[in-house]
Amino acid sequence: MITLKGEHTYLRALEPEDLDFVHKIENDENIWHMSHTQTPFSRFLVKQYLDNAHQDIYEAKQLRLVISSYKDEVLGLIDIFDFDFKNKRAGIGIVITEEKNRGKGYGQEALSLLINYCFEQLHLKQLYCNIAENNTASLSLFVSKGFHKIGLKKDWNYTNEGYENEYLLQLINR
Repeated sequence: MITLKGEHTYLRALEPEDLDFVHKIENDENIWHMSHTQTPFSRFLVKQYLDNAHQDIYEAKQLRLVISSYKDEVLGLIDIFDFDFKNKRAGIGIVITEEKNRGKGYGQEALSLLINYCFEQLHLKQLYCNIAENNTASLSLFVSKGFHKIGLKKDWNYTNEGYENEYLLQLINR
């Protein structure tokens, strides 16, 4: 599928071989606050998730794709969640797992590919995301792709440092 291929990265479906990678991400306590995770995931649960990853987005209401380089290096994950066919909208999220791969344009390209897929293939009207106020890198990424801050949720998420505010951003396909 051409819409999921960029110049430096491509988005692909989850494979059984991604078990260790997904397990590591799901159990990374440093990013739990972004996904609202509170407990670890067992390898068994992650394997079950991967076994069911073939479900159609219209049935599962979500889609997780792997961000890969053309050297077959797994760079991160990008998600469509809360897929709402009736209202033609969905939430999206992205994580580039290794610090060494951040700031190199991989996230920008992957996000562009996903936006194009959502608008051109899924025919969605709008996308949204929720980003912590202090996550300046993610805010900058989404704003650079045309997302607009439409609200600030005060004291929205509790972290070990206390409550943090969270922005709601939206991109409407005109």
